[in-house]
Amino acid sequence: MAIERTLSIIKPDAVAKNVIGKIYQRFEDAGLKVVAAKLVQLSALEAGQFYAVHKERPFYKDLVNFMISGPVMIQVLEGEGAIAKNRELMGATDPKKAAPGTIRADFADSIDANAVHGSDAPETAAVEVAFFFPGMNVYSR
Repeated sequence: MAIERTLSIIKPDAVAKNVIGKIYQRFEDAGLKVVAAKLVQLSALEAGQFYAVHKERPFYKDLVNFMISGPVMIQVLEGEGAIAKNRELMGATDPKKAAPGTIRADFADSIDANAVHGSDAPETAAVEVAFFFPGMNVYSR
């Protein structure tokens, strides 16, 4: 497998629960490295731009409002097959359908307050990493 980088966001609900360290431990235990990170309070403009792909969907406004409701921890993860590995660690979007032991099964409250975000493809990862970490080399080493 190739070394990849992917964007990961620990959302306001999980930050409020003080489980950043527990989630980071899962990344590291799975062989992923945190190569960039920052704790931020997103503005409505930033959250709206980041989730613009969902602008026409009925949940868009609620998603933006949720993402600005508290600080988020944003990180770039790197490792072999990082995108798929992170998505496996996260579990299904709906925590009720997420496999036991996944981040969402253990820390999420609902399909809306679902603890984490992760890029879904190499192209998406490149765009998402560049959005939050402009100028960072997003190509695999």
